[in-house]
Amino acid sequence: MKRHWQKLGLLYCPEGSGPHEKLRTHAANPLPVLIQGDLYRIFYSGRDSRNRSSVGAVDVDIMQRKVVKVHDQPFFEHGPEGTFYADGVSIGNCYEADGLRYMLFMGWQAPTNGHWRGDVGRLVVKPDLTLELDRDYPFITTDMVDPISLSYPWVMFNSAGRYDMWYGSTQSWDAGNGEMLHVINYASSEDGHCWSREGLAVPFRLGEAQAFSRPTVVADGMGGFEMWFSYRSGSGETYRIGYAVSNNGKDWYLALADAGITLSDSGWDSEMLEYPFVFDHKGQRYMLYNGNGYGRTGFGLVVMADE
Repeated sequence: MKRHWQKLGLLYCPEGSGPHEKLRTHAANPLPVLIQGDLYRIFYSGRDSRNRSSVGAVDVDIMQRKVVKVHDQPFFEHGPEGTFYADGVSIGNCYEADGLRYMLFMGWQAPTNGHWRGDVGRLVVKPDLTLELDRDYPFITTDMVDPISLSYPWVMFNSAGRYDMWYGSTQSWDAGNGEMLHVINYASSEDGHCWSREGLAVPFRLGEAQAFSRPTVVADGMGGFEMWFSYRSGSGETYRIGYAVSNNGKDWYLALADAGITLSDSGWDSEMLEYPFVFDHKGQRYMLYNGNGYGRTGFGLVVMADE
């Protein structure tokens, strides 16, 4: 189904040097958590002078589209050398299991003499919305299904009483055209802790859509699912936001032309679109997303508009 998003503008970008040395630049991977009323805490991944990402946050009145507080301390910092998140923390989404709220993230490793790679980690979101590492080893790491690197997970509790997960998995650093093949795979769980990986969910097209990242999934109201994600074609373009639909959450149909959002003619999102997060508030559907420079120009907001 064709969608149309109305752009509401840039919400937040670190001005000059950000609020903390660990949050100097970028506000990537925006993740909203409702505080009360129209007030959301929007977590994001900011970077230090060595490009290592940590988790910061701003509080936003979503109806007024106004930042009411910039938190000057990181909520969670990248780890020390040797940890699975030593070189960065890129956040995915939150879900609840056994009475606790969790936030999943991609933990980056960038060894001096090797290729960067990622694993999935998990944070506990406390009632006061502070963050704590759930375990000091990966929540999900590479295996025979996901042999190289993992990224950006999205978890949803479904109507059958189980958990669905969609996440990024590298199949090759070079698919033959100089671009990696990084796909969106699917896993399921009965308890939100132990996962059964079922392989490829969203089809890829070499030269058109082959480097996917940060899926965001919502129910379509008719028993199916909609997904937005960022992707690169492999033909030299920067990230764009794409779209896919599914009847069961496992098998998806790629509908790139129906994403409903394109580059602006000028400004902060005129060169790149990536890292979407779709959520509903007071009967309206919104998307937070990043623009130019992988979040260097901050994040903005769009609302689903009638055709």
